[in-house]
Amino acid sequence: MDATTGPPRLTRLTFHGPLSEGRAARMIHRLTAPAADPTAPMSVLDIGCGWGEFMLRVLEAAPGATGVGIDLNEDDLARGRANAQTRGLAERVRFVQEPAGDTAHGPADLVLCLGASHALSDARPPEHTATALHALRRLVTPGGRVVLGEGFWQRPPTSVELSAMWPDASAAEFHDLAGLVDLAIAAGFRPAWIETASNDEWEDFESAYQSDVEEWLAAYPDHPLAKETCDRVDRHRSMWLRGYRGVMGLAYLTLAPVN
Repeated sequence: MDATTGPPRLTRLTFHGPLSEGRAARMIHRLTAPAADPTAPMSVLDIGCGWGEFMLRVLEAAPGATGVGIDLNEDDLARGRANAQTRGLAERVRFVQEPAGDTAHGPADLVLCLGASHALSDARPPEHTATALHALRRLVTPGGRVVLGEGFWQRPPTSVELSAMWPDASAAEFHDLAGLVDLAIAAGFRPAWIETASNDEWEDFESAYQSDVEEWLAAYPDHPLAKETCDRVDRHRSMWLRGYRGVMGLAYLTLAPVN
C-alpha cells in the first residue's frame, strides 16, 4: 500500500466468489478424476473467468488439458496470465478479452461459469439464468460437464432486507434452489452434483473482498480518494450485513448434458 495511488484491488481473494480451498479441491477432483469415468477433460472454457484461478487448478490436475478464459476486465486477465506463467501453465491456457455472449470459443469438455451467467444474456433477472443455461448447453461437448455458480434465495427476502440491497433489488430477482435446478434440467442437463456456499465461505469472501481497501483507508484517511472509496465500501458492507447476508445463497451445480 502507498499514498501515491489508490487502494490495491482484490489481492486477498483467491477465488472471486464464496469458495473455500476445501470445496474447490473436492470439486476439481470430481471433475478431473470421477469414479465412473477416469478420463479427464481435455479442454476447459471459463466464462467470465476473472483471473481464472479455478481453471488454472483444473489444468494442474489434468496435465493434458488446455484452457481458455474470457472476460472483459483486462486487469483480471493480466493477473491470470501472470499466475499461469508463474505456475508453468502459460503454454496451455489463454486469457482473452471479449464478450462471453459473442464468443467463438468452445465447445469444451468442461465449461465453467462461476457467478458470471449475466455475461451470457442481456435478459433481466431472473430470465437471464435460463438463457445462460441454454447457452452453456451449446458450449459443452457431449459427455462433458458444466459447473455453474449461480445465486439463489435461501429464503424469501423481507422488504426491509431488499431495501438494504442493491438498487431495485426484487424478490423476483432469483429463484430458490429447487427452482434453479429445475431450470438446469429444462435446459437439457442432469444435476450431477448440487452444493451451496456455506456461511463461512460467504464471510471469508466478503471480508477478503473489502480487506485491501479497509486497510488502505485506515492507513491513508486523508488521501484525495479516501472519501469516495470509503462511501463505496461502506455501501457494499451495508448491503451485505443489512441486506443479503443469510438470505442470498450461491449454488455450485455440476451439470451433465443430456445426449
